[in-house]
Amino acid sequence: MSKENAGYPTFRGQVLNGEELWSLIEGLESNDLLVYTHLLTGYIGSVSFLETILRVVEKLRSVNPDMIYVCDPVMGDEGKLYVPSELVSLYREKVVPVASMITPNQFEAEKLTDFSISSEAEGLRACNILHDAGPSKVVITSMEIEGMLLLIGSHQKIKGHLPEQFKIVMPKIPAYFTGTGDLMTALLLGWSNQYPEDLWKAAELAVASLQAILHRTIHDYEAADIKPSTKQYEIRLIQSQDDIKSPQVTYFAEKY
Repeated sequence: MSKENAGYPTFRGQVLNGEELWSLIEGLESNDLLVYTHLLTGYIGSVSFLETILRVVEKLRSVNPDMIYVCDPVMGDEGKLYVPSELVSLYREKVVPVASMITPNQFEAEKLTDFSISSEAEGLRACNILHDAGPSKVVITSMEIEGMLLLIGSHQKIKGHLPEQFKIVMPKIPAYFTGTGDLMTALLLGWSNQYPEDLWKAAELAVASLQAILHRTIHDYEAADIKPSTKQYEIRLIQSQDDIKSPQVTYFAEKY
């Protein structure tokens, strides 16, 4: 399977619409292939597709009520929205309430909660607002606060109770990579499945893998004396399989 990223200077293909997605779901259902334990969604470029995702979640949970839905609400970054503005309210009002885990960046968390985040306390407040809306697990995957890059995680194990909250401070790597958000959410899903009651541990392992992969990517480019033609580094996933399977944690969760 090949995949093009809308972050490239040019790209081809078309946006899959809701009808086309639902046709695939009907094909799976007709062959009794709708038994899933997890669903992960990332970049979605159309309202019709996102509305159909809601139907997919409902359909999958009619087969498996315990199906875990992990949503990366890809909408933008660094103050810039790069999806249709109609998607913001749809995420906020319809998608967040049915998600099990949500993994916005700082800008996306601001859009979902409708207030500015400029401190750790405001990041924690955003997590609480998102818990109230639905998901038991919230990870703001990247926040820049007072020159620091950090991840803030929050796990509300019992609805209405105080969540367990933590942060992980990370170094900021002065380079631009393709696909880090997708990778981070996938790693969080995988490690959360292994450690369902310890979101902090899943986040530590996910951060460890991501950091190792990014450093390997830069090293390989420099070793080959290659400068990225699109100003974006293609992350070295295949070469980093050991870092994905057995990461070495060097940045640790600090609980609040």
